Amino acid sequence: MSRVLVTHADEPIGRRVVKTLYHDERVEHILAVGQGPPPRAFDRFLAGDEPRFEYARVDLAKHRPASDLFRSGAFRRAEIDSVVYVPRHGPAAAALAPLPAGLAERTAETRLLLQQCLEAGTVSSLIAVGSAFVYKLPPGNANRLTEDSELDLDPSVPEEVRSWIDSDMILHGEVHNDRLRVALLRVPAVVASGGYVYLHPTLSSPDRQPVRTLGFDPICALVSDKDVARAVRCAVHSPRAGIYNISGAQALPLTVLARWTGRSLTPVPGPLLSIARTG
Repeated sequence: MSRVLVTHADEPIGRRVVKTLYHDERVEHILAVGQGPPPRAFDRFLAGDEPRFEYARVDLAKHRPASDLFRSGAFRRAEIDSVVYVPRHGPAAAALAPLPAGLAERTAETRLLLQQCLEAGTVSSLIAVGSAFVYKLPPGNANRLTEDSELDLDPSVPEEVRSWIDSDMILHGEVHNDRLRVALLRVPAVVASGGYVYLHPTLSSPDRQPVRTLGFDPICALVSDKDVARAVRCAVHSPRAGIYNISGAQALPLTVLARWTGRSLTPVPGPLLSIARTG
């Protein structure tokens, strides 16, 4: 039996993860965390004299709220042994501005959450949803990427991708930790209910007008939010640590995904795009 904390449960993928775990009889208790009020979909989970589900509002990117959560009475009573880290991805995540120290919010949150998991006496597993966009794409038809493929450490990568890479490296460094089992799930673009697309750096960029290279419409791998939730469920109950690519059977051009999100992509010549990124 597992007792699980799920972050950003008030956002679409987090909600799906909570629902999947709630209907898993092997999960004894769920403590869901979000920055907003609990979604209405959780009303029936919260009902009853002794619900096996709780919800708390916490800003995990700030040290004091994160520390208070892991030392709270709710956390102790729940006896959490597994933490599922779903990063921010809803509409509010488009404004992932650097914190006062210049650290991206996603990076700060990853670091703080890992620290709290390592210090908590009951937590033995951390399952984190990462990004498949961390990989460096080799020239040509880059359609075969494994968990051992090279990360894109070029300093000119967009800030959104850089925050994913920084978070990935923080978690990667703890994969062989004997104290905490870390499972990192690298996912491509995620399609949720209603056809909305999440976790795609171009489409979730804070830029007012997303751009693409002129004459190039990349094919994007897709998974559904249900795929992600099922992968998380498997990782919660698995004894294995490591890094795992989560792939789906479908792929679509980037321009099609942009239309799904109601956005248009401005085509920009490749050299100008490179200059803008490095400038």
